[in-house]
Amino acid sequence: MSDAPDEIAETSLPTPESVQPESTPQPPAEAEAAAEAPAPAALVVCPACATVNDPDAKYCEECGTQLGELVEVSADRDTADDAPAEADEATSSTAAPRRACVYCGGSIADDGYCELCGKPAQSERDHWQEAPAAWVGGVCDRGIRHEINEDAMALAADPQVGEFAVLVVCDGVSSTPGSDKASLAAARAATAILEAGRVTDLADGHGDEYAQARWSGRMLEAGERASAAIYEAIGELAARTNPPSCTFAAAVIDGPLVVVGGVGDSRVYWIADEGKSRQLTTDDSWSQEMMAHGMSRQQAENAPQAHSITRWLGADSPDEVPHVVPTYPTGAGWILVCSDGLWNYCSDADDLSQLVHRVVGSVGTNPVQVASALVDWANEQGGQDNITAALARFDSVVPTSARPA
Repeated sequence: MSDAPDEIAETSLPTPESVQPESTPQPPAEAEAAAEAPAPAALVVCPACATVNDPDAKYCEECGTQLGELVEVSADRDTADDAPAEADEATSSTAAPRRACVYCGGSIADDGYCELCGKPAQSERDHWQEAPAAWVGGVCDRGIRHEINEDAMALAADPQVGEFAVLVVCDGVSSTPGSDKASLAAARAATAILEAGRVTDLADGHGDEYAQARWSGRMLEAGERASAAIYEAIGELAARTNPPSCTFAAAVIDGPLVVVGGVGDSRVYWIADEGKSRQLTTDDSWSQEMMAHGMSRQQAENAPQAHSITRWLGADSPDEVPHVVPTYPTGAGWILVCSDGLWNYCSDADDLSQLVHRVVGSVGTNPVQVASALVDWANEQGGQDNITAALARFDSVVPTSARPA
């Protein structure tokens, strides 16, 4: 789809109290109280799983789908008997809220296809994009082979280019059912705590001094909060032998400083416009351990155990503390945070850099368009996994005393 899911429209359903027999008059006091009583809260129904959520819900409590706009449907049964037969036939198929098409915004018919563009229905979780500022954006996609999207991302940014941004990507472990909930909860919780750190710095007047230490500590806290959010999101599933879990990759941009953190095999890259590009995180995986013992990247990342991770976020994790690396990239380039659905087809930083440069040359420098093109490219290679790419445009010249990336 071309736009992020909209908020869902609230649809009021009748309650027993709202239907009063006409032959039963109310005492004056009761009638006055009934007239002054507030209308019952509207319900919000998830377009992906039909779960009824709280009136102010922005995301489904059951499946994590961002609640988007619904086609308005009348649920007033008091007047149904007075309506013409033709109207009954026209609205009989829309007794429940109808999903919005993620491609064009049209409504999904009973046959599962959009009435406007004709495409089959797709869950909002299957493909969405975020753009908190013009210089930061990302796309999260189900891919081709997987039935659900267990990737998640959460982004935040100041409008001023290069001032401040947070990019978090979490990849749910596909062997553990419910990991789509884990990844979404973790990404949002981590982004929230990192974004709050920016608010604290502005309120307290903190400058560049000790910025590395502050953000390194906050990245560790973000990992803790992400893990705690998983417990809250999955509930009793945490007691399973194989509970829902996910990876974690995050980048904070604070002026010239970039602090990255990682658990598992989602990655952060520095993609330089000129000069050396680098992978800024280190995987927690079988293949990384093999490469550390001398195996070539090609052999390690194409072995059957290549994507077996050794650390993750979740109830059964042996170690959830993120690896944290502060760095000062020099010159212009991109901070790219991605899941293995992208880098599996282009792992080496130099190779991925060439791909990003080709994409930028084709679609321009809008981060969402770049991310979308990267996702499309990964799907063209087979789309064997969920795919997430989040980017921030970076252009900074740092003091010579700072360590370059």
